[in-house]
Amino acid sequence: MHLSPNDPSTASTNAPDSPGARAATITRDWICPFCPLLCDDLSAAVSGDGSLAVQDTECSRLAQALAHYGAADTQCDSLIDGSEASLDNALEHAAQLLANARRPLFGGLATDVGGTRALYPLAAACGAILDHQHGDALTPATLALQDRGAFFTTLSEVRSRADLLVFFGCQPAQRYPRFFARTLAGGEIARELVFVGGAADPAADGFAQTRIETLLPDADPYDLLALWSALAEGRDAAALHGHGSDNAGSDANSVAEALASLHTRILSARYTVVVYEPAALPAPHAALLIEALHRIVKAANRTTRAACLALGGDDGALSVNQTVTWLAGLPLRTRVATPARLAGTPPLDHDPYRYRTARLLAEREVDALLWIASFAPHAWPDALDPALPLIVLGHPALAPAAQARGANTVFIPAATPGIDSDGHLFRVDSSVVLPLTAARGAPLESVASLAAKLTTQLNAKLTASLTAQPTTREAPR
Repeated sequence: MHLSPNDPSTASTNAPDSPGARAATITRDWICPFCPLLCDDLSAAVSGDGSLAVQDTECSRLAQALAHYGAADTQCDSLIDGSEASLDNALEHAAQLLANARRPLFGGLATDVGGTRALYPLAAACGAILDHQHGDALTPATLALQDRGAFFTTLSEVRSRADLLVFFGCQPAQRYPRFFARTLAGGEIARELVFVGGAADPAADGFAQTRIETLLPDADPYDLLALWSALAEGRDAAALHGHGSDNAGSDANSVAEALASLHTRILSARYTVVVYEPAALPAPHAALLIEALHRIVKAANRTTRAACLALGGDDGALSVNQTVTWLAGLPLRTRVATPARLAGTPPLDHDPYRYRTARLLAEREVDALLWIASFAPHAWPDALDPALPLIVLGHPALAPAAQARGANTVFIPAATPGIDSDGHLFRVDSSVVLPLTAARGAPLESVASLAAKLTTQLNAKLTASLTAQPTTREAPR
């Protein structure tokens, strides 16, 4: 259970490191923003030099993220074309770049719910395309949901109900180190963990009442799911032998038997959860695999309980996608514009292929890039044209790269939600929104605040531009 920041157990406590030293701060029941698991059982300690550490956890991902924070963050200045500038001047210059652009891209989008809500009217004012840095992982799951629908579950359901967990082609702890601690530790349910189409995750070992096995680790994922989904629908697997599959004869029979046995176990289980990582699935047709997994789960739900759990949404991707969908009615990879901005074009245009960041930059289809990177120092794509105007609202650690780029670059340091500003993020199961409390609170502005200021300046510039246009008069006869 997450406790309110006003609860005594979440209040900060101060303890000087040494006489005369700046007080260290500990925030209890702190929610980690660096992974979509949003672990909320942590204590974050901020030392006098501005560095952070978390007590009683061995999460390597969190340790790597916190290593990017230190005393230099508070000294980070805004930059214009490689030179230091005031925040006001940087905002004014960035607003002018957006006012000049006819087809800007808002990329990266590593921010929280509030940041997304503030970026949306800015995007509409300048007719921008919205895509997240993890769009290639996010889009297949969105496409599968749009085309076929889905059965999803929550971390709480996995922990309290699931007695059979099937992991398709993934090892969750490789990217989400505390996944098994969050879903298995302390439970009293006897569980079976089956890793299909890949090796078992070593981090799953050592939990009580848990049995682990590996099934068909070297199988082609497309062939495997084609056969499995046919079996789930009650079709004769023999009819598929030799039709587009590398598995033939006795090999196909053994694969079919293994999958049939697994599906029988799914039908007899109290609650099965199929876990997959969209980012770990082979591109470019991962959506087909996700559709097949949901088809299998839907078939099981005719007689028992089963659901999927997709592990993804890193760097705020899930939160941004959910928020954009609220505001636009369409998910990411959508261009938004006020009707007055681009006459003759629709105010909303969604295209998951056309509006992919890598394609837009490679084909030079955008004339400005606003890059948002508030959770970690993820730099803009290497292939970015040096002549393309770039605006960065990002982690202070990105300042050296922005300075090195020099011309056509505006950099403004931004606060990380959960570190230097409060905020909200969706958890990996997409049904829970958790409030983030700033553990450190360095004097950096949030993405939401910066975006709101940019919107005000951009609208003023657009209004002035329209006012300055000469009035067309009828020529005298």
